[in-house]
Amino acid sequence: MACPRSRGRGAAYHQYGKSEAVFGEVLARSPGLRQRIVIQTKCGIRLPEGDRPGYYDLRGAGIVRRVEESLARLRTDVLDVLLLHRPDPLTDPGGLAAALASLHAQGLVRQFGVSNMSGPQIAALQAHTDLPLVVNQLEMSLVRRDWVEAGVLFNTPYATRNGFAPGTLEWCAANGVRLQAWGPLARGRLTSGADTRVSRLVAELARRKDTTPETILLWWLRRHPAGIAPVIGTTRPERISACADAARREPDLTHEEWYELWTTAREAPLP
Repeated sequence: MACPRSRGRGAAYHQYGKSEAVFGEVLARSPGLRQRIVIQTKCGIRLPEGDRPGYYDLRGAGIVRRVEESLARLRTDVLDVLLLHRPDPLTDPGGLAAALASLHAQGLVRQFGVSNMSGPQIAALQAHTDLPLVVNQLEMSLVRRDWVEAGVLFNTPYATRNGFAPGTLEWCAANGVRLQAWGPLARGRLTSGADTRVSRLVAELARRKDTTPETILLWWLRRHPAGIAPVIGTTRPERISACADAARREPDLTHEEWYELWTTAREAPLP
């Protein structure tokens, strides 16, 4: 995927399209690679410049311009998937839909999706376009668990403490919207030497199943029936290598092990 998420120096390098430009150099040096991969990128966040703060921008003309810039940096003639990065409260749905239709008709973008949106927000956008929104990318991990807890906390006193929009996973499943998880490794909080009950459990399961702690964390996501696809973002090649088993093997977690990870991470029993 283009524009992987990253931290530290990598986060600065990601700004202003530099990661896309580097990826474009790789594509230029690797004949045939473009035909073997899917390129997905995002638009809709304008980064701070000088004294001007950052803001969200899903205006039609801006989306078209961002796509043209991404294509130039990536040195390709089409994006496989374009995600609308975050909701813009000032979005004109008609203008947005017209921009998506134009990009699709010109063959510049094959499919569209969103990121960080609830089911009702996606439905509101989808009502204005015949082009299906096929992806919703959300922060999901064993640390960021509100997406899974939203359902089980319904009708309990704890429901008001959970900010995740209830029914989003179910809406996406019912409407053919694939879920992707950004931040699936929780920025290394459970695999970078932290000595907590949950990190020890992750390490123990990894030893027991002859794999890596990173794989255990990704298996926990993939074991969920929503069909979650983790999006790995890191500046460390060894972190990517540690995730290889998650791609090669089906999730090897029992029902009980999955719940043990969950309840240990939340540090409280289920309601």
